[in-house]
Amino acid sequence: MKTKWLLAALLFMSSGFLKAQKMKILFVVTSHATKGSTGEKTGYYLGEVSHPWKVLTDAGYEIDFVSPKGGNPPVDGFDLNDPVNKEFWENEKYQNKISHSMKPADVHPEEYAAIYYAGGHGAMWDLPENKELATIAAKIYEAKGIVAADCHGPAGLLNIKLSNGQYLVAGKKVNGFSNEEEEIVKLTKVVPFLLEDKLKERGGIYEQSGPWQQHVTVDQRLITGQNPQSAKEVGEAIREALKTRTK
Repeated sequence: MKTKWLLAALLFMSSGFLKAQKMKILFVVTSHATKGSTGEKTGYYLGEVSHPWKVLTDAGYEIDFVSPKGGNPPVDGFDLNDPVNKEFWENEKYQNKISHSMKPADVHPEEYAAIYYAGGHGAMWDLPENKELATIAAKIYEAKGIVAADCHGPAGLLNIKLSNGQYLVAGKKVNGFSNEEEEIVKLTKVVPFLLEDKLKERGGIYEQSGPWQQHVTVDQRLITGQNPQSAKEVGEAIREALKTRTK
């Protein structure tokens, strides 16, 4: 009888441990709503949230959202003809989560297996200088977690420093929205800096494909995508990296 009780207890404990191991993923979205002094609206790019969200929630991961100001962040690229955008936008649970995004101070980094910075031009203004988010990302990375970003999202990676004092991107292959793509959308004089140039300045080994071509770079638990077309593949790369993140 005692043996049966011990076996039952061990099974219960191991079940709880396995569930605890299925950690959450933190999505970072911008709070910035305008493109410089142009008056044009911006925010996080919907497809760069919805497509990774779809991949990762289908894989069983729970996703939380944080933005510099918390609350309901501005959205750009609002296209509900995209079925994945529509699925995300009409999901009551996740609509509530993103419209009540956490502030950085509310985040407990130890709860997350990965952090992902979604793009949208707004990211260029408020993500690079947010020290709280940079600290959260560094803690996740140094706990053998994944740091990922897409399109303009890598702007949030620029000032992440590790405990050795080095920039996270230094010496690593990285990509993001290219100078060429910024020229095509005629915003090189509007954005506060060119992302490609700044990633190189921080020591990143910048890669790119042609405009609007899918391009995802993976280097030492750092995952970056070039543009909105790469968002789904970034999600897939995060999913695959999480399978081996403890190695």
